[in-house]
Amino acid sequence: MSGHSKWATTKHKKAVIDAKRGKLFAKLVKNVEVAARTGGGDPDGNPTLFDAIQKAKKNSVPLDNIERARKRGSGEEAGGANWETVMYEGYAPGGVALLVECLTDNRNRAASEVRVAVTRNGGSMADAGSVSYLFSRKGVVIVPKDGTTEDDVTLAVLEAGAEDVNDLGESFEVVCEATDLVDVRTALQEAGIDYESAETSFLPSMEVPVGEDDAKKVMRVVDALEDSDDVQNVYTNADIPDEIMAKIG
Repeated sequence: MSGHSKWATTKHKKAVIDAKRGKLFAKLVKNVEVAARTGGGDPDGNPTLFDAIQKAKKNSVPLDNIERARKRGSGEEAGGANWETVMYEGYAPGGVALLVECLTDNRNRAASEVRVAVTRNGGSMADAGSVSYLFSRKGVVIVPKDGTTEDDVTLAVLEAGAEDVNDLGESFEVVCEATDLVDVRTALQEAGIDYESAETSFLPSMEVPVGEDDAKKVMRVVDALEDSDDVQNVYTNADIPDEIMAKIG
């Protein structure tokens, strides 16, 4: 298993059991609102909105919250904020690259919170473009096992543009080009295979092996970043072995 697969597993488990459930809900609701604003409020005609709603539902976000966010984004209801996506780049301890995706209505606040989270935990900020080239934008679909085999998933998605199917332990990760995400997700649906989430992500093209000490430091940076309401996703190219990840929790 590659480093990003193990990291995806960790993020997935954290999302389910995290004490910061309120923050997770807020981020998922924000995704719904932005998707509705960008592509319209009809999930059937807006695949990004459809997937944002599905992910929110899978994470037990109350349906009322999801529907209000959809209406705010589409303009059916007043009160939506002017969200914009901003990317920040940096390094965590051990030379690990950081790509931080923010969805914010205040660029200055987001920049300040990201800088504080990174620098106070032993990392450093980097110029735009100096880290992002280490990542590729991909479509990622997480499929829970629940009796589904890797062959079942592979056969369903092969002709839809899938590049890789990775075993994450409790689920499979299907990786494709970002432009093929809807086709891959649709192929799974047509094959009767349930999926946990379908979204674009940034996967590292090269990874940095990390020992236990640096792994702890990297996770501290990531946790500090995820504490910010403006931060939607944190991507790293850390390759943390399973046994070390289990040790540090």
